[in-house]
Amino acid sequence: MRCIFTAILLVLFTQSVYSQDIKRPETYNYLRGMEAMEKDNDDEALVFFNKDIAENPKNGYSYSWVAMLRLTHEEYGKALTASNLAIKYLPEEDKEYVGAAHVLRGQVYLELGDTSKALADLTAAIKILPDEPRGYKERARLYYELKQYDLSDADFKKMTELNPGDVYGYMGIGRNANDQKRWSDAIRQFDYVEKLDDTYSPVYSFRAESYIGLEKWGEATDDLIRSLSIDWDKLALSLLPTLKEPALSMFIAKLKVQAAQSPSDYKWPYILGGMYSQKGDEGKALEYFMASNDIVESPFTLYRISRCQDELGDYVSALKSIDRALELDSTSSENMMHKANVLYNSGNIDGSIKMWDSILAQYPDFAWGYYERGWYKGLSGNLEEAVEDLSMSIILEPDYPYAYCSRGDFLKKLGKNDLAEADFRKVIELEQNPELYTCIFYAYAGIGQYDKAKETMEAYISQDPDEASNYYEAACLYSRMKDKATALKYLEEAFKRGYNKFNHIDLDYDMDFLRTSKEFKNLLSKYRGNTSSKDAITSVASGRKAVVTEIPFTKESGVTKVKCKINGLPLHFVFDTGASDVTISMVEATFMMKNGYLDKKDITGSQRYIDANGDISVGTVINLKSVQFGGLSLENVRASVVRN
Repeated sequence: MRCIFTAILLVLFTQSVYSQDIKRPETYNYLRGMEAMEKDNDDEALVFFNKDIAENPKNGYSYSWVAMLRLTHEEYGKALTASNLAIKYLPEEDKEYVGAAHVLRGQVYLELGDTSKALADLTAAIKILPDEPRGYKERARLYYELKQYDLSDADFKKMTELNPGDVYGYMGIGRNANDQKRWSDAIRQFDYVEKLDDTYSPVYSFRAESYIGLEKWGEATDDLIRSLSIDWDKLALSLLPTLKEPALSMFIAKLKVQAAQSPSDYKWPYILGGMYSQKGDEGKALEYFMASNDIVESPFTLYRISRCQDELGDYVSALKSIDRALELDSTSSENMMHKANVLYNSGNIDGSIKMWDSILAQYPDFAWGYYERGWYKGLSGNLEEAVEDLSMSIILEPDYPYAYCSRGDFLKKLGKNDLAEADFRKVIELEQNPELYTCIFYAYAGIGQYDKAKETMEAYISQDPDEASNYYEAACLYSRMKDKATALKYLEEAFKRGYNKFNHIDLDYDMDFLRTSKEFKNLLSKYRGNTSSKDAITSVASGRKAVVTEIPFTKESGVTKVKCKINGLPLHFVFDTGASDVTISMVEATFMMKNGYLDKKDITGSQRYIDANGDISVGTVINLKSVQFGGLSLENVRASVVRN
């Protein structure tokens, strides 16, 4: 629910009221604060608004902005105090500000967990501005979160009455119906929205969810394709992993048609790669991810390529791919973590530990990082430091069972049996529900309850009987319990199902009981050199494929204009052969910020620019996540915002 009302605040606080006889402050510090807000300089704005309050302690306008800034920085106590004073001192006739102040205080209450007071403030805002749809929108969304669907529907319906041409109210009613599994009612709403705006991608993704509920796979997959044709719709992407046969094969076939029809669009082979990965065909997934990357090189695609190569056991190529991804985006913690895992899988445990050192230097409160580094240290024999890292992980995340289990293992190796048993019992306490099982079987084995260990292992496998790694876990368990025959049986089953982490097996202490046996050595020899998936392994091409595209343009008053989409927003480029980078106007940037096409994280700094006349001006440097034109798609494009 965090920041659910931010958009309405920004709009209402900046609405024009020139048609009303209202005089807003024109004091020096207030105006400087407003200028800082326009530049998204929150800290500077806060200084000026506080100075204005010191000089004008009854200026409700400054309190309004202070409240919003405090809320943005999650300083809820200060935000509540400021919003109370804003409501107290704002002139009643300035309904826009008073209404927005109630919405703002409602959000503060919501963050504090007081939904009744949040609803009271939203209701007050609606009474103040009864013809303003945004108040109903935010209250409807809150009712939806509270699962009070009738009340939510009433507010969404009011939105449709106030603005019949706006799709949001109809979409809200449809989403409520989906949440209640009233699929046919939802579809009727979404059908109407499609007539209002057939370029609105969520209507297709939400309707796809309805069709999936009705098991109408043809209609569902058609709508998913329509939604993804418009943009990277979040709901559509979240629905893809839920597709099962026959919908999965049907969707893949339709994706291939899209890829053939739009050979210069990297999106379709990328999604195809994801679908084949979902099917467990990493070789085919790798083929499509590489095809996507040939069209547009991207750190996200390179990460997926590396994941496939890692799964296929081609660690050399996996490292090359993830290194290239890190060249393009050195700040990605996900890429750094993946590299650490690839280094380990390749047998370079010291390199993996060093990589985790780098990650934890940047993210010192990352519980999972301490767990991973601790586990690797334990595998390399550094038990004391392993216990230290795992203890840090537990302090930061007290409910992660594997941290207790691994620490229990290492404490037991250090002869600290009482402490080890306490950790194993903690695992059992955390994993009471079979759906939560991850390592409970090891914990039972650790305290000598072998029958319970076997029982929970069988329950664990039954949840996903096709997963190869589950059988490897069973082999580890039975090796711990010194049941060689059963352990070898499960190990071979894991190999038959595609388990190929041989470097991990070489380091895994769970295999120590089996390691010297002839049968174990024969199994490893047989399957280590018989990985059929190797035929599917492909390395990342050292060179990139050139793409030549003819881009349509128009001429207006001597200016060449090219249609484009910036973060999904249709705009026009002016083609300037003398430009050093992409530039957008302050008007466009402000519109994009207020309507969700940009956010503060996209602002990266400022830079001085010189124009053709030799004049120097300062521009804000931003990151454009997506730039599309002429059938091409670019990601993370550096751009500047200029005032003139």
